[in-house]
Amino acid sequence: MRLMSPLTKVTGEKADNPLVERGCLTQGKDGCIYINIYVQPRASKNGFAGIHGKALKIRITAPPVDGKANSMIIAILAKLFRIPKSDISLSSGGQNRNKRFCISGLNLAEILTVLEDVPLDLNV
Repeated sequence: MRLMSPLTKVTGEKADNPLVERGCLTQGKDGCIYINIYVQPRASKNGFAGIHGKALKIRITAPPVDGKANSMIIAILAKLFRIPKSDISLSSGGQNRNKRFCISGLNLAEILTVLEDVPLDLNV
């Protein structure tokens, strides 16, 4: 099972897929792509666990202490999108399971293309 159907249509700035329709991904006026993440800390392995409300659910092994969980999510996203960690910043939710990250350097179509190929149980 995958996060999205391979038949996702991306036209210009809009995309016809569940991640955009549910609000998991939004494009800001500042050029950032905002991604909502729901975190499950202290999991047995790192990986995606599907969609949780208006967010992508990510399991991480790190505890929610001293920003370790936030750092691990940034590392996972940077590796997944093949961008430097400095291109990803935490916008909100520093001490909450619901987080919002800003990804710069990629457009919505590029992010959707990467997410289209991510299996839910991939150990990132």
